[in-house]
Amino acid sequence: MTTEAATPAAPSPAAARLSGAHHRLLAFASLIVLILGFSLASPNFMQTSNIIAILQATSVNGVLAIAATLVIITGGIDLSVGTLMTFCAVICGVVLTYWGLPLPLGVLGAILAGAAAGFCSGTFVAKLKVPPFIATLGMMLILKGLSLVISGTRPIYFNDTPGFTEIAQGSIVGVLIPSVPLPNGVLILFLVAIAVSFILSKTALGRYTFALGSNEEAVRLSGVNTDRWKIAVYTLAGSICGIAGLLIASRLNSAQPALGQGYELDAIAAVVIGGTSLSGGRGTVLGTLIGALIMSVLLNGLRILSVAQEWQTVVTGSIIILAVYIDMLRRRKL
Repeated sequence: MTTEAATPAAPSPAAARLSGAHHRLLAFASLIVLILGFSLASPNFMQTSNIIAILQATSVNGVLAIAATLVIITGGIDLSVGTLMTFCAVICGVVLTYWGLPLPLGVLGAILAGAAAGFCSGTFVAKLKVPPFIATLGMMLILKGLSLVISGTRPIYFNDTPGFTEIAQGSIVGVLIPSVPLPNGVLILFLVAIAVSFILSKTALGRYTFALGSNEEAVRLSGVNTDRWKIAVYTLAGSICGIAGLLIASRLNSAQPALGQGYELDAIAAVVIGGTSLSGGRGTVLGTLIGALIMSVLLNGLRILSVAQEWQTVVTGSIIILAVYIDMLRRRKL
């Protein structure tokens, strides 16, 4: 008589949701501990100007992390988000500064450039079956080179574009409520987060995003064109990177073609800290926002305490490893 090994039961959706909620609660508690710790360590940490600086930094990394969240939920990875952000900023600079076109066209150009690059990455992964790591690594190098070629290796300044700096540094909320000078960049982050949360929870694209990460083969066997939906996810993520490009260009009042590489690490760290599983199928925008805030608070606090840049990088890498290890333990328990 033969015996068959028992197949481990798949985690129930309820168990997965409970685990995700527990992870987000743990991340939020970690954020509070960091804020309290840095507040006690330095009286400069809780100053209004520093809080605004933290929120401004979070706006860029948070938008990038939301884009990375979409791809990671499908079970993929996107190493090109940082250089794509830079590429979109350069395209905006070309449209506004070199061509002298109106501001709305520059904004549209950046977002469309991001969508086009995301479409290419999605096509490489879905149609050519190139592993996401390799496809987006190659795209990262391509975009880095194109940014330098298009800009002539020189920064593109927006001094002759009225209102461009207001995209990230202005404050519509501050005009309406003077006591709350919330930068527009942070407002844009919240709007992007709300829009993507709606897409993930209420639309077919959102359902298939989770389904691709949970069991792509089962989705394909059910008759769904998985390639089309995967390309759509990468395209949406690319357009969101275009928004990040606008935010960072507005903050700097320039498109810096050599900037961008390294941002993908902070974005992926925020995604994993926020509870999105690197194996795909699970993740939330709220968790990613908490993760982005943790990264911003941590790096800002280390700078205020005069910790050397190289040690800040060591801390960031350690956090990524710890977050991935915690995700592995969480999946084993389900």
